[in-house]
Amino acid sequence: MSFPPKKLLVAGDRVLIEPEEGEERTKVGLYLPATAIDSQQVQEGMIVATGTGDPIPDPSAFDDEPWRAEERTPRFKPMQARVGDHAIFFRKAAVEIRFEDKRYLVVPQAGILVLVRDNLPL
Repeated sequence: MSFPPKKLLVAGDRVLIEPEEGEERTKVGLYLPATAIDSQQVQEGMIVATGTGDPIPDPSAFDDEPWRAEERTPRFKPMQARVGDHAIFFRKAAVEIRFEDKRYLVVPQAGILVLVRDNLPL
């Protein structure tokens, strides 16, 4: 009997990043100063998954008629980071995990300093 492949789901306002090891110039052309790389204050990588974002309370939940049982769709504050973005983030904010022999970093959106995105819509 075969099982379906496992999938990582990112929770809340966090992103899953495949890290790139520190170089002076990033693959997308940004220059990181030696002080940032040497002291490992920042790191970079490619975002491979994002969470749903922070939940937003539904204002209709505070109606005067709480006995009404209506199906409510959860709402979330949208994430600024997207899959495929190149991120530079605070190293201290990252938590390292291993999944199927690959190394990833889980970073809260607040720990991201810069996002580099190709083909921005005008």
